Amino acid sequence: MTRIRHTTVGIIGGGPAGLLLARLLHRSGIDCVVLESRDRAYVEQRQRAGILEQGTVDVLRACGAGERMDREGLVHDGIELRYDRRAHRLDFPALTGGRRVMVYAQTEVVKDLIALQLDDGAPLLFGAQALAVEGADTDRPLVRYTHQGRQQTLTCDYVVGCDGFHGVARQAVPEHARRTYERSYPYSWLGVLADVPPSCDELVYAHSERGFALFSMRTPTVSRLYLQVPNGTDPADWPDDRIWDELDARAAIDAPWKLERGPLTAKAVLPMRSSVTEPMRYGRVLLAGDAAHIVPPTGAKGLNLAVADVTVLARALDRLHRTGSTESLDAYSDTCLRRVWRAEHFSYFMTTTLHTGPDQSPFDTRLQLSQLDRISTSPHAAAELAENYTGLPLK
Repeated sequence: MTRIRHTTVGIIGGGPAGLLLARLLHRSGIDCVVLESRDRAYVEQRQRAGILEQGTVDVLRACGAGERMDREGLVHDGIELRYDRRAHRLDFPALTGGRRVMVYAQTEVVKDLIALQLDDGAPLLFGAQALAVEGADTDRPLVRYTHQGRQQTLTCDYVVGCDGFHGVARQAVPEHARRTYERSYPYSWLGVLADVPPSCDELVYAHSERGFALFSMRTPTVSRLYLQVPNGTDPADWPDDRIWDELDARAAIDAPWKLERGPLTAKAVLPMRSSVTEPMRYGRVLLAGDAAHIVPPTGAKGLNLAVADVTVLARALDRLHRTGSTESLDAYSDTCLRRVWRAEHFSYFMTTTLHTGPDQSPFDTRLQLSQLDRISTSPHAAAELAENYTGLPLK
């Protein structure tokens, strides 16, 4: 038996983008339904990003989701670049007029938003597998999905796809109406979690002839660490001691510094690629987050771009709700894509400047070192990096 429901905004995907959009719409008095294919435990344990831009922090605070973040998150005023056995720190507030970042794991953001949603928000259905989006170019698109063993239909005024690159929302846009731009990188990241306090107070981005390394953290007692590895790497080929030794070698500088070692609790290989699908709207179907774009993690932009998308979209839907004007909604794709392409370029810049390609020549390496030297010695180059890293203002 098919059960038919209707809502103003049907949101596919209960990750940070879908949950934040639902929260923002709820506060504007706009009804919505969130369909999430996985169960709650799975969603709350997915390991993803951990760096929040200033704008992301501001949005979470404004929608009532910032209390635990402000209590447990780690405010960072800069990052450190390591190269050629030297270290250089970028002071974000000094370079950007006061902007900074927050270390607070995406898993924690999701937990906070789920708790708010279940407490006083719009319906959030776990285990609701979206099967198809139909009628994107009509006034009443619908989502076919299964929930609790039954096929159901949700009709909507608008459908928002926050369900990733392979989700059904993206497929609802006909091939002739969309274009996808992609780039794959010839290396991956081996990411690990370690039950050990971070070796540095702030994130360290290390360039070396052995490959890139990133030293990050989740909490004051848990480190998040990454190593550049060849595509197709099996984490089983990297025992703990090998990982620690390689991290130590890639971060070596001619100054006192010690890498804190401890037990590794998780290992995974992350591919590096970029993707942008245009436009981000077709009819009454709108795409947000990974459904529209993917960035390599070097620039810490994935989660923050998703937050920017849904913030712009929530404002546009609020304007429609209050005034009847579709002007902001009609501009949604163009507004977001301007920011998306800047973030793609920044992520590309960070990735190609810091990683060592498999066919890299000594000439290529000297170009990278020259660029890193310029960032270290030019306030203008440093400010450009800092402004992009802390996040361009939402418009």
